[in-house]
Amino acid sequence: MRQTATPIGFRKSWGANFIGDDVVQFRLWAPDEPTIDLALNGTMHQMQRLDGGWFEISAKARAGDRYWFRLSDGTTVADPASSAQESEASGASILVDHSAYVWQATSWRGRPWEETIISELHIGCFTPEGTFRAAVECLPDLARAGFTAVEIMPVAQFPGARGWGYDGVLHYAPHNAYGTPDDLKALVDAAHSLGLMVLLDVVYNHFGPEQNHLARYASRFFNKDRPTPWGASIAFEEDAVRRYFIENALYWLGDFRFDGLRLDATDQIRDTSKPHFLVALAHELRRTFAGREIHLVVEDAHRRRSLVARDANGVRPLFDAAWNDDLHNALHVIATGETKGHYRRFAEDPWGDLLAAVTEGFALPAKEDDFSPRTDARVPPQASVSFLQNHDQIGNRAFGERLVSLVKEERLRVMTAMLILVPQIPLLFMGEEYGETQPFYFFTDYEGEIAEAIRLGRRGEAENFGGLPPGKTVDDLPDPLDERQFAESKLRWSRAASPAGRRQLAFMRDLAEIRQRHIVPLLAGTALPQYRTTPTKEGVVAIDWQFEGVLLELRVNLSEETRIIPAIRGQPIFASEAPDHNAAAGNELSGPGIIVAVAR
Repeated sequence: MRQTATPIGFRKSWGANFIGDDVVQFRLWAPDEPTIDLALNGTMHQMQRLDGGWFEISAKARAGDRYWFRLSDGTTVADPASSAQESEASGASILVDHSAYVWQATSWRGRPWEETIISELHIGCFTPEGTFRAAVECLPDLARAGFTAVEIMPVAQFPGARGWGYDGVLHYAPHNAYGTPDDLKALVDAAHSLGLMVLLDVVYNHFGPEQNHLARYASRFFNKDRPTPWGASIAFEEDAVRRYFIENALYWLGDFRFDGLRLDATDQIRDTSKPHFLVALAHELRRTFAGREIHLVVEDAHRRRSLVARDANGVRPLFDAAWNDDLHNALHVIATGETKGHYRRFAEDPWGDLLAAVTEGFALPAKEDDFSPRTDARVPPQASVSFLQNHDQIGNRAFGERLVSLVKEERLRVMTAMLILVPQIPLLFMGEEYGETQPFYFFTDYEGEIAEAIRLGRRGEAENFGGLPPGKTVDDLPDPLDERQFAESKLRWSRAASPAGRRQLAFMRDLAEIRQRHIVPLLAGTALPQYRTTPTKEGVVAIDWQFEGVLLELRVNLSEETRIIPAIRGQPIFASEAPDHNAAAGNELSGPGIIVAVAR
């Protein structure tokens, strides 16, 4: 684990930048406005209009000062690149001096991607307090469980006090319900001192439906002729818009020292310019942080292999990995029998889809690819982030049930072992490591028409993720606007100390240690492994990966019966029961069961 001090101050185009002792430069892109005033601590200052729709002024100011921008009609708006908000996203912005924080883990330079085992968490529900500072106290538990990285759901300032974070409107401001920017830095700092990477989930495909005032003074920020599921798309063809988001990524990785980003719904990032925004973003981040281990992950419903493909030398020019929804979908159908909504496509051949998702990272064909005419490019296993469940698949269910409430314990243990011991990068949702049974609901904090629209929308989401349980109707659905859904989604850490919780944690630690000892070294090379799947009776998965001089063998029986599996040649590194090495034609494996072996 290497590191030097990280340079700060990447945000140059937008917002407030300290340029000297108590001197701050304020900048706003407002091409629709004839005049803009800076309201600083209650005093108005007329800003200078520059070419290209920019307004700028330098003024005496200090960290902690409050400011707004006043439009020509007298309306005051928050800085869209605010680093902190006093209250709501439409309220006063607070000046932050990012150079003031004193970092402790100054030698940290990150960890290689192949070492990654991710815990996805929601700051508001991770602890009873729901703050950055409170989360620090629980990080040692994650490190002891075997995680090497945490992935934090979006924290950019959104309307209200509670929500998932995917409706942020001020992309530079950590939500004040969770704490201050320094509190977030302290969380990252503490994680690094424990050897944990920290990834941040960012939303660059849309803004939330309320308290975003950009369209009032910068209508060119959006393209109404190119809609997304959340409204007008973002106009990445505009240079000011591209800089807003690229500098936002630089800001999180530089000023806050995050180790990487997970980009939400990149299939909804539309851009006709060259290079595409995603290409420009990845290249600038990798160039700027060339001395650090920086990891970039996409959630891409178009399944574009070119985003995560490696070059001839095995180097990833763009993104490290993509979320492997196909694996979850296929395995969920197999484990639960649910075939509604998103799972319908996987009902026809879930076993074939599972094999494809485990070996290729993709079960369904790719849609349009903006980056390459080839849709069959091979990608290494570590280019997929795989999971049994995440915030979407739990929280969008009708009643927020986790898999532990849907699947028998022995089958779930086998699925968990497979997740952690296949060559792909494993991700678990917070609490999964100790068998948390508490639901995770969808919750938000709106009023009026938007609140009613959200209530209606939850019915459709429930159908997409398994449907309503027998005996339940839409009238039984939890109200996402009720604060109780937020409170009931918080982890119950007492379960981790229970006998069942301790057993599950020991199981998780064993799997993580086996992965680091046996699987991670196989992924450190640049060559793409070859793989072979062996036809078997339904219920059995048999895959062999051939790495450089090493054969990794996976045998899984997800049925309830004993099944014949292809013979194991190597030495088991994990097994629910010992294989018979004298059975040349194959072994019997009780169900549910798993054997993972290595042959050299």
